Amino acid sequence: MRRREEDEQKLSDLELVRLCSEGDARARELLYRRYFSFAMSVCIRYTKDEHEAMEIVNDSYMKVLGSIDQFDGTRSFRSWYGRILVNSAIDSYRRKVKHSMHLPTDDLEIAEEAEPLVTSGLSVQEILSLFSQLPDNYKVTFNLYEIEGYSHEEIGKMLGVTTSTSRSNLTRARHKLRELYKKNFNPPGKSDERI
Repeated sequence: MRRREEDEQKLSDLELVRLCSEGDARARELLYRRYFSFAMSVCIRYTKDEHEAMEIVNDSYMKVLGSIDQFDGTRSFRSWYGRILVNSAIDSYRRKVKHSMHLPTDDLEIAEEAEPLVTSGLSVQEILSLFSQLPDNYKVTFNLYEIEGYSHEEIGKMLGVTTSTSRSNLTRARHKLRELYKKNFNPPGKSDERI
């Protein structure tokens, strides 16, 4: 049994993809397990909780299996799968927005202010906790721009908003994160470095 697991770990992504396209159930499970942590780390940034992220991971993986023959191997499986994950997260966001009332975007006066000082020891959970407090439209825009590297024009097309709305949402997301950070982790007089 242990030898079989070691042999499976030695399979490259390309070999696993080939086996998956041939319908090998064990290869499909192995590929899913190999990329599960990566997939969750992408999806949790776009959702409110782990259950919602898990739904997107599973939906995305079904899309991967449905289009596995389209993977050409010219780029890494990870980047190909990452693109599918982001697109699935955006699709999920659009469905939620379509079926819910829009939160009014208050006319925040976003003034230039001193950057809050950052304590260098925030845990992943603390960062995710701050991030989870952002409204969905801010969170999605922040992810697409700051983490995924999309332009405001691309974000506008993906989300069906104007370029200026994308810019505004990013500015407001940054402002809100600063406020949340100050409130939760940077009380007056406690600081290490500037963000």
